[in-house]
Amino acid sequence: MTGRPFRVSGRGREPVTAMRKTGSTGSFLSVGAGVTPGADGASAYPGAGDVHMLGEEAAKGETKHARVEMGTNQGSDGALKHQPKCILLTGGAGFIGSHVAERLVHRYPEYKIVVLDRLDYCGAPENLRELEQCSNFKFVRGDIRSKSLLDYLLRAEQIDTVMHFAASTHVDNSFQSSISFTSNNVLGTHVLLECAREYGRIQRFMHVSTDEVYGGETDMRNTEESMLAPTNPYACTKAAAEFICRAYSISYGLPIVMTRGNNVYGPRQYPDKLIAKSATLLAMGKHAFIHGDGRHRRSYIYVVDCAEAFDVILHRAETGGVYNLGSEQEISNLDVVRRLVRLTNSPSDSAAELSDEECDRWIDFSVDRAFNDRRYPVDMTRLQGLGWQPRTQFADGLAQTAQWYADPANLVRWPGFLNKLVAHPALDTNGANTEQLFFIE
Repeated sequence: MTGRPFRVSGRGREPVTAMRKTGSTGSFLSVGAGVTPGADGASAYPGAGDVHMLGEEAAKGETKHARVEMGTNQGSDGALKHQPKCILLTGGAGFIGSHVAERLVHRYPEYKIVVLDRLDYCGAPENLRELEQCSNFKFVRGDIRSKSLLDYLLRAEQIDTVMHFAASTHVDNSFQSSISFTSNNVLGTHVLLECAREYGRIQRFMHVSTDEVYGGETDMRNTEESMLAPTNPYACTKAAAEFICRAYSISYGLPIVMTRGNNVYGPRQYPDKLIAKSATLLAMGKHAFIHGDGRHRRSYIYVVDCAEAFDVILHRAETGGVYNLGSEQEISNLDVVRRLVRLTNSPSDSAAELSDEECDRWIDFSVDRAFNDRRYPVDMTRLQGLGWQPRTQFADGLAQTAQWYADPANLVRWPGFLNKLVAHPALDTNGANTEQLFFIE
């Protein structure tokens, strides 16, 4: 992107400053916390019956929105439940959110995608660089806890759909900074819900939660009706946010859909999670870390498959529904890292694979977390009923991921990422991107 630079501040109180591209390219908007809402006043949110009617009317619209039916992931009924026009996607400069934004912008050029992200330590403008020239894309830097900002965006952009990915997510960080997790995940979600209720024109509100709300001490597959029993501060804040969503769905008729996902991996994940961090360390010739004995098991879904699942849920999910999003590819943390060691260190001209003992020479076993769930098995029958199945085998996705992190040029998007390549990373209050330079035309 070319043009003159303009600088935006992190938490200032300056009024909204918009710098928009007027040609066939995307837009960037910098906002402070003191944004003045649009001139049109808030309207009362329609009741549950009205919300259902809106969904039915949308299903009768133009079929050009139905590209989700292309390919093999077509539901048995083939019915679309929702057809958005303008989507507010929070947390879209992060890992999963940027892949979802990329898919929607390219796959549905008639949709407008407005990404809202505050660009903390794990968000990066580079994650969205490919979309800068797209006329149906706009990036806004700001915090979901700013009600005035959200009021302005909903009205100014005529948002009809919210996809809420923004959250603090690292369990290790939550043990040491639990209050910040409550502020970001609970208060942030509540502010967004209240703004959507007052705005009164949202036809679908997708809240992205986690499988960790179920707790991890059972061998039974959790269905969407299973009891929530979170065990760490992060999971508790996500469960709390879910309950607030439930209140807005039942009490106000807000058309909410919720997802609970297994572990996602792939390119563009900040390297403080197991796969991304281990791949980065091993590519640098350093040892990877394992918490405890490494026997804890996780189910993994490749990020491209995950983005496709959100595409399907966006268009086909039932209002009020909860959908488990995951994979049958369950593997222990130790086996994950051993696979990465083999990908990184096995000689390319040798047919012999490193033994487990040889792999373990590249692993440092550290003290475990304060509490570490054993596993998160989920039942995906409901989502499979919409026509979605993961496509990427774990071995293939892991190889692609390791290759991406082996390129140092991919990592410079995160200043200071080297400080997080430790056994137990912690939040650095000075590590957030408090200032970022953008270029506009």
